[in-house]
Amino acid sequence: MLKIGYHASIANGYLHAVKEAVKIGANTIQFFSRNPRGGTAREIDTSDIDAFLECAKKHNIQKVLSHAPYTLNAGSATVATRMFAKQCFIEDLATLRHLNGLANYVFHPGSHTTLPRDESINLVIDALNSTLTKDTKSVVLLESMSGKGSELGNTFEELKFIIDRVELKDKIGVCLDTCHLFCSGYDIKNDLDRVLEEFEFQIGLDKIFAVHLNDSVFDLNSKKDRHAKLNEGYIGLDAIIRFVNHKNLRHLPFYLETPNDLHGYKEEIAILKKNYSV
Repeated sequence: MLKIGYHASIANGYLHAVKEAVKIGANTIQFFSRNPRGGTAREIDTSDIDAFLECAKKHNIQKVLSHAPYTLNAGSATVATRMFAKQCFIEDLATLRHLNGLANYVFHPGSHTTLPRDESINLVIDALNSTLTKDTKSVVLLESMSGKGSELGNTFEELKFIIDRVELKDKIGVCLDTCHLFCSGYDIKNDLDRVLEEFEFQIGLDKIFAVHLNDSVFDLNSKKDRHAKLNEGYIGLDAIIRFVNHKNLRHLPFYLETPNDLHGYKEEIAILKKNYSV
């Protein structure tokens, strides 16, 4: 069964989000842990979470994904920004404990801005090691990035460097993003097998826990980041379908982050289900 979802809003609660997902044919969702531009954590409503978990079980909702705010930068040169990142890790992972292991957590590794790249990466590692505990129920996922500006985490070597230095290996993984991969120079359109062979060599395919499924406004190795609707970008629908059907990827949960309204997501989910090999 294809595990397919989209980026849903939990502004009206977890239960509302999952009911909406079921209506459009999704069996998983991604949601922001808080305002995507930062801010305080959502107040925990245990009755809403309990109802969400019951509904998720009823409709066989697969592993859901909580996305950290875009402003999170654990590798920043600014102390206050780094402290905010650690605070987010601690608060968001504590919230996700209420979801009883159903949710993983993904974040952008950040940007080195004015710091040397290696120094910034070491700060990200420190943030993970100082906040992850044996009691953490979610796997924290490094998102593969496009390489724009001073972004961290746009190469498999860099993701490997971080993962190798995280002490609790069972709490760390990767979320691939098809647009980001393509724009960072990994040709998933014409040479997917080679890309996955490189990932296996560098990190190990068992460390991929999720995929953001997007077409790309920009071409291969552009080092830009602009998501497109499926079949409206440089990757194309055929390559996306090959991606979700690949023997080493097809078991994963896929989350659409295409620039869509709910009806658009419904159409893309239907297309992917129709072209998924059972």
